[in-house]
Amino acid sequence: MPDRDPSQLDLFTGAPSPTPPRGRRRGHEEPVGPAEQPEDVRALGEGLHPGLYLGTSSWTFPGWTGPGLVYDREATPARLSREGLAAYAQHPVLRTVGVDRTFYAPIPASAFTEYAAQVPPGFRFLVKAHEACTLSRWPVHVRYGDLRGQPNNRFLDAAYARDLVVAPFVEGLGEKAGPLVFQLPPQDPNDLGGAGPFVERLHAFLSALPRGPLYAVELRNESLLTEALAQALADTGVCPVLAAWKNMPPVERQAVRLRALQAPALVVRWMLPPHLDYEEARKRYFPFDKLVEEDVRTRDAIARVSTAALRSGRPVFVTLNNKAEGSAPLSAVLLARSVMSRTRNMPSVDS
Repeated sequence: MPDRDPSQLDLFTGAPSPTPPRGRRRGHEEPVGPAEQPEDVRALGEGLHPGLYLGTSSWTFPGWTGPGLVYDREATPARLSREGLAAYAQHPVLRTVGVDRTFYAPIPASAFTEYAAQVPPGFRFLVKAHEACTLSRWPVHVRYGDLRGQPNNRFLDAAYARDLVVAPFVEGLGEKAGPLVFQLPPQDPNDLGGAGPFVERLHAFLSALPRGPLYAVELRNESLLTEALAQALADTGVCPVLAAWKNMPPVERQAVRLRALQAPALVVRWMLPPHLDYEEARKRYFPFDKLVEEDVRTRDAIARVSTAALRSGRPVFVTLNNKAEGSAPLSAVLLARSVMSRTRNMPSVDS
């Protein structure tokens, strides 16, 4: 389950989820600012390939406080949700960020506009589409209320996606829009109608979406990573998402199987180490202020496919989760160094 932004909207009503009341800021209290960075990290950011967008799954983690991390002072998740993005976007290496709250409910264009206003021109957002687009059946979880376990009639509904997901994304973010990711959580293939019918339905859905945005599809069922799926994505100009996650093949194998290096962009989400599930990783790595277990094999694999995409003139978007190695911003710096070492003499390509 993704980390939930404290400002996310309620699944069905669109109303803000309950959050602690905002205290009045004291007159002398300074806003959250960017953490001090070592000179080598600043130089790394200045030298990165312009088509490489590295970032994290969200920006609301209090543990990211102190030199070399993201924030210059301690703050609650709610406060970081409100004022942390501008500081986050000043990190030398972080040029993108995931917006997870949109997975739980659509947000209006005005909310995206507020995000876009807080970041520099070269910054891009990776946004998750509302889960109503990608769940064939509502999970058996208390937050789904009476819909628990029931078929979802909005599954792969292009009209719903167009009006409630794509339109506000495009209007609100404008040129700062990166990939719009349709993430399909692990599901019973029988609920999807089987691999063949599912791919046909996905193809029709993607074909019906408005042209222009950069779309991406992430699957969490290895059995669905078929040649037919790769062809459907290629036909519609949609990027596969390479998901570094416990129950998925290594990212380079996914890249080959789904023709990721022929897509309009390379999109990678590094979420978990191969030996831990979400809760195990969270408990082991919290409060996410240091690297606990480096996963050099996955990092090098992501660096290799990223370099190959950059060499072919394609932009690269990689978001990292705290549960990958312990601290997503620190993982991003190490990944940046790994890519930098491979692209040092590469001519810049306007992305």
